[in-house]
Amino acid sequence: MASRIERLRKKFDASYIDAFMVTNEANIFYLTGFDLMQGDGELLITKDAAILITDDRYATELQEFDSDEVVATITRDYWGALNQICQGMQIEVIGFENTIDYRIYDVLDEIMAADIVPFDGLIESMRAIKDPDEIEKIRLAARLQSAGYEYVLSFIKPGMTERQVANRLDFWMKEHGAESASFPTICASGANAAMPHATAGDKEIEEGDIVTLDFGYFVEGYTADMTRTFGIGDIDPELKDVYKIVNEARQAVIEAARVGIHGDQLDAAGRQIIETAGYGDEFNHGMGHGIGLSVHELPSSYGPNASDVIVQNNQVITVEPGIYIPEIGGVRIEDDILVTHGGVEVLTTAPTELEIVKY
Repeated sequence: MASRIERLRKKFDASYIDAFMVTNEANIFYLTGFDLMQGDGELLITKDAAILITDDRYATELQEFDSDEVVATITRDYWGALNQICQGMQIEVIGFENTIDYRIYDVLDEIMAADIVPFDGLIESMRAIKDPDEIEKIRLAARLQSAGYEYVLSFIKPGMTERQVANRLDFWMKEHGAESASFPTICASGANAAMPHATAGDKEIEEGDIVTLDFGYFVEGYTADMTRTFGIGDIDPELKDVYKIVNEARQAVIEAARVGIHGDQLDAAGRQIIETAGYGDEFNHGMGHGIGLSVHELPSSYGPNASDVIVQNNQVITVEPGIYIPEIGGVRIEDDILVTHGGVEVLTTAPTELEIVKY
């Protein structure tokens, strides 16, 4: 089986480039397995070499790095070394990721003898299709997060702040194998739950609050992403009805998911349920996105305007419909699913029925 670097090389001729420079941390890790922090160098892929250009802070790690494909150059002048190598290898055209900042582009434009050409999502499109090892790591992350949710249900009670809940969850996840959070945990209670991207703050959780918990953690480099909404004691009857609608929409999207479906079609499977119930204006974001080495990967988002998104075999995407009612609260339920030619596997194992916490 061709390595990831070899698969990238196969794109060179059609892209009219002799080499490709990788600066994105996740993309370097994807191609090489080496964990180079963002900004600490770059990876140069040519038609017959893969060269990691970094500094002597990584000398020990590189000595222990076992690779038949990648060699390293130690320098404090990343871009000067890149230019020197490209000149020595007679590289005339080099591609680069269009996500680099302008400062780096300005340096490259000034010093590179080779022509430099920006590319959008060249490696990200490769990352969108997961191999069995990647799928298993995301599956492990999803299982751990589901267990983390059950842990939260075991201790949360009125009087705790949202931040206290998020902090206890963070400690538990890391104690049980997670490396770090892939985004700041959202713990939004009461009216705060009406804000899709609320942060965990100092608000105290109260009797009768609806609570939305949205979190993701890396396990062996890969992240899952899940959301559950639950009640603290008796909650507003409208929110109970809203919960049923959102959960029905989530299930409808999962049942509609298949290889080849367009993003807008998949979105419509759930969105039309919410709109028919009269809450179309209260669902104000896309239905989901890809996950993997980052919490947002290709497909970056699928919603009503995502006709250009086509779900592919072995993609892992989220399904996260929501309804948000100002001054009352909101409901979002999010699962991670694997889509294959053989069907759909729901990776998130936590139950989806409405949990009412008793204390």
